[in-house]
Amino acid sequence: MFAFIRGELITASQDEAVVEASGIGYRLHISAGTSRRLPAPGAEVCLHTHYQVREDAHQLFGFLDPEELQLFRLLLSISGVGPKLAIAVLSGLKVVEIQEAIVSNRPETLYGISGVGKKTAARIILELRDKILRIQPASVGDTQPAGRDRLLTEDALAALMTLGFPKPLAQKAVSAVLEATPGLSVEEVVKSCLAAIRNP
Repeated sequence: MFAFIRGELITASQDEAVVEASGIGYRLHISAGTSRRLPAPGAEVCLHTHYQVREDAHQLFGFLDPEELQLFRLLLSISGVGPKLAIAVLSGLKVVEIQEAIVSNRPETLYGISGVGKKTAARIILELRDKILRIQPASVGDTQPAGRDRLLTEDALAALMTLGFPKPLAQKAVSAVLEATPGLSVEEVVKSCLAAIRNP
């Protein structure tokens, strides 16, 4: 029903965000990963969405990255995994870490996530491994440094563009920061880019 919502971020918490678009405030359930990367309230944001209809509730879920939305929907396809648990999985680990755990058959990586026991972790890997390989062939390579660097670059670019910076400027800043200081997290790259852009 909804592909995405673009508008002003009104409020945000660890698990919810309210976005105003065309005078309507949309309340979206979000993962902790999306929450950490949201801009400050008042800024424009674009969230990819999943609309969940149940007998007792209509829920809207929002994700900064289409890859996170895609993995959310894959998790929902597993018997016994509902939206709450799917969001918990996405909140506990980064998308690439979940992909690596599934492709590498490492259920122990998922054990520490709230609500995920050994049986659930094993079922996630069993049911999603072939699907991950089929629709995300790059995930196998993401266990290598080059794959992680690519995802880090994409995440940093998305964060900077969400903050309103044009793509060419964001690409230049991210490339310069990663070349000067390898091994940074997405948050550290974004902070360094903001400092470089504001103090050229």
